[in-house]
Amino acid sequence: MRTMMLKRCVVLALKKTESGASHKRVRMAWKVLISAPYFQPVVEQFRRVFQENQIEIVVPKVNERLSEKELLTLIDGIDGVIGGDDRFTERVLKRAKRLKVISKWGTGIDSIDEAAAKRLGIAVRNTPNAFTDPVSDSVLGYMLCFARQLPWMDRDVKSRRWSKKRAGVSLKETTLGVIGLGNVGKAVVRRASSFGMRIVGTDVVEIQSEFLDEYDVEILDKQTLLSTSDFVSLNCTLTPVSHHIIDAAALSMMKPTAYLVNTARGPLVDEDALASALECGIIAGAALDVFEVEPLPLSSKLRELDNCMLAPHNSNSSPEAWQRVHESTLENLLEVLGQHREEMA
Repeated sequence: MRTMMLKRCVVLALKKTESGASHKRVRMAWKVLISAPYFQPVVEQFRRVFQENQIEIVVPKVNERLSEKELLTLIDGIDGVIGGDDRFTERVLKRAKRLKVISKWGTGIDSIDEAAAKRLGIAVRNTPNAFTDPVSDSVLGYMLCFARQLPWMDRDVKSRRWSKKRAGVSLKETTLGVIGLGNVGKAVVRRASSFGMRIVGTDVVEIQSEFLDEYDVEILDKQTLLSTSDFVSLNCTLTPVSHHIIDAAALSMMKPTAYLVNTARGPLVDEDALASALECGIIAGAALDVFEVEPLPLSSKLRELDNCMLAPHNSNSSPEAWQRVHESTLENLLEVLGQHREEMA
């Protein structure tokens, strides 16, 4: 009920902004840091909402994310954060004496020390299932590019080479292995099923049998999945256990004709091991939307490899999804600040 009321307040405030209604200056009760790169460009869209909730906003320059060092210079006096993948370490959180809520723009919260936040009474909110459709679309897009060799045939023809030697394959003839069967993993399965692919999966939690039966998904251990799949899609969360879940040993288990797709989190893959595997033909190719260090360093070997497709952590690209997450992130922030306002009343 409270979330619905907050959403209604956001909508009403936006309507006032659009109609040009006047608004008298009020004393600001809260100070909020806005560091989410996708939210910063739309701050003006929500300025009336911030004003009506007595929120002073701080919008620093951000290159992908704020480091611990950068946050330490900004966090004093901050009551709330609308953040991206900023490094909220225990040191930062202890410095944040007034911080009440970190409202993450998006789903992944692995850059936040959740245990420290809980001890310090700082709420952490996110938007689950935020980008399921665009991310899963991207996975299928990469698989189609590899299966049909589309980017490479395009380059051949534009380079004045007319060759039919590049062998394509139908997705129906291949096996997809999905590591992580959460919201995005399930969406990848649904899309792959429509192409008639054989689908295998693995996860650290038990997956409902109804879903597995409906899409004919076979659950395998990681080693068997890697050795039998033509495409491996990483769709799991980043944890200490899943860090470098794809390393040199894992890559050696894959078929030399197999492709790896990572649209989840960069540190799931040991990039040095992957670059070596791609150079040596241990696997046929890879597509990466996320990296261990972002932006991807100019010195990365991956930039030089023709069998590696790269993107700037943008598989969430979707105007409708972005707008939904803008609003959800703001609602999450207002909800927690509202609770503290009531406690102080």
